[in-house]
Parts: sequence; structure tokens; C-alpha cells
Amino acid sequence: MANPIALIEGQYYHVYNRGNNRENLFREERNYLYFLKLYAYHIGPVADTFAYCLLKNHFHFLIRIKDLSGVRATKSPPHLTGLKLKKLAPSKKFSNFFNAYARTYNHTYQRTGALFQRPFGRILVSSDAHFKQLVTYIHQNPQKHKFVADFRDWKYSSYHTLLASEKTHLHRSEVLDWFNTRAGFVAAHQAPVAESEMTALAPEDFD
Repeated sequence: MANPIALIEGQYYHVYNRGNNRENLFREERNYLYFLKLYAYHIGPVADTFAYCLLKNHFHFLIRIKDLSGVRATKSPPHLTGLKLKKLAPSKKFSNFFNAYARTYNHTYQRTGALFQRPFGRILVSSDAHFKQLVTYIHQNPQKHKFVADFRDWKYSSYHTLLASEKTHLHRSEVLDWFNTRAGFVAAHQAPVAESEMTALAPEDFD
């Protein structure tokens, strides 16, 4: 991957990564669930999440970096601001997240070495159309990679959660607003994202 771009407050990003040497990141259902638990703990404080999909050897998230200056102002005494700033740096939080998961995964399966490809991928979301295409692309990924015949049968994505009504950490209402209605959200997922748009959503060397 090329040198990574900075994660800037208030900006939207497509964040993705895969296993080192294309190795699987998830072997059992508990791996997916633990990954999401760690994600909520490490990334929840620094980013809002709109969509995700976890596959056997890679993953995708659509996020917005939070206004961390506001978080620091409300949670840090003045003399701790510098320390808190460092701890809340989004790239550092992602690094902590990946390292925490890798430690447990390596211990569980008695493996050694890097689990994730480095640096992790991130693409700035540049427009409303890009946002909508990306949501669809992320959810359709299991079908694209032939893990399932219909992406709606894949358990480890945000598709069904965004259509449900139970409480969620995802920014559901904002996503549905981008598609105007739930019906618009469903309709947008009926057609695959055009191949000409794939490179902008996920570079060829990753896909």
C-alpha cells in the first residue's frame, strides 16, 4: 500500500485491511464477535461508524473521525491535554485495536508474527455519491468474493442492523437519510456497484 493519508477530524473514510500474506483473520464465529467488541472499545471513542463488513481474510468500515478536541475538552484536565491528545490519536487507536486482536488471535491459535497487513488502508470519502456507493459496496462484498450467493445471507455485516429497530452503535439514521428512506436503502443494494467504480472504493491491489 502507498503511504497512508492522515485521519482528520470531521472527515469520512473507508477503512479496510486484510490478513498478512492474505491469511485469514477469522476462523470461528467467536473471532468476528471479539473483533467487533474490541472495535467498539478502541475505535468507538474516536470515530462514528456507518457501515461495516467482516470477511474471512479482510474487512471494511465506513467511519467519520469525531471532533476529538471536544472530547479532550470535556474529559481532560488542562495539564493532561497533551497526554490525552496522544492517547486519542485515531491512527494510534487503530494500531492498539489491531495489536489487541492479534495478541489474542496468536495466543489462541498458537501462531507468531504480524497478523494484519500494514499500514491499514484508508480512503477519504469525497462526495455524497461516494458515501452511498461505499455503503452498498461494503455490504455486497461477501457476494462479490463468493463467500455467499446473496450478500444478505452474510452474518457479519451491518446491512440487517441498519434496517432493524433495536439499539445500535451504528449511526443508522444518518445512513438511511443518505438513501432518503429504508426502501431507498434496500433498492440501492439491488444492483452491484459498477466495476468502473471499484478502484476508487477499494484499490485493485487490495481487492
